[in-house]
Parts: sequence; C-alpha cells; structure tokens
Amino acid sequence: MTPDNKRRRVTIDRTSNGRYTVTNERGGTIGVGNGSDDSFTPVELLLTAIGACTAIDVDVLTSRRAEPESFRVRVAGTKIKDEQHANRLTDVAVTFTLRFPDGEDGDKARALLPEAMKVSHERLCTVSRTVELGTRIGFTLE
Repeated sequence: MTPDNKRRRVTIDRTSNGRYTVTNERGGTIGVGNGSDDSFTPVELLLTAIGACTAIDVDVLTSRRAEPESFRVRVAGTKIKDEQHANRLTDVAVTFTLRFPDGEDGDKARALLPEAMKVSHERLCTVSRTVELGTRIGFTLE
C-alpha cells in the first residue's frame, strides 16, 4: 500500500484557562485540558493515539475472520522528568485483551493475533512508528 502523502491537520482553540477544543478537518471535535477536570490531557491523547492506531489495524485484520466478542486495548506509560530529556514518557506498553467466539473462524482470528500486532507495530501504525523513530517537530510563531 502506498502512503497517500496527505498532510494531516488539527486546530486547537483555547476555550478557557487550561481548556481547549481540538477540531479536525472533517469537523470532529474533542475537548482537551490540563488535568484539572475529566477531559483528556495531551499525554492521555498520545497514549490514546498509540493504542487506537494499533487497535484499528488489529481489528481490521482479525475481524475478517471473526467478529470479536470483546475487544479492549490498554495503554500505559510512565511520565518522568530527567535532567537530560526533561519531561517524557518511558515504558509505554500496549496490552490487548480480545475474545473471539469458539469455532473455526474464532480459531483463525486468534491465530492471526500475534502477526496482526507485529505488522501494526512494525509497519502499519503511523502513530507508534512516528514516536519510535523520533520524528523532529518544528515550531513557528505567526
């Protein structure tokens, strides 16, 4: 599959002190905050992006064989502050808990899980690949 090379973009607008609304190009929105309420923080959104990206890959590949009875992905990381790198996450772990129905189709889906997770991690998931490769980020002021 060839990448579409389309530039992705979101816009973040401040709504109040420590609260923001993120809007994508399709008009979808999500609230983001600084952790003082129940809104997602930027770190939680990063963990969400990593988990959701690989969840979508694994779901697409395995649900062709059988519809899951349950599908849960947990993502955790430890936020640290060190003198060399300042704030960052370490030990990011993605844990899948999936159940497929008994029978031949469920067996096929279960057998595919390790390969689906590997392919997502090594090739398909743009988010985790970007984090692991350490893509540079540019900042500008208009």
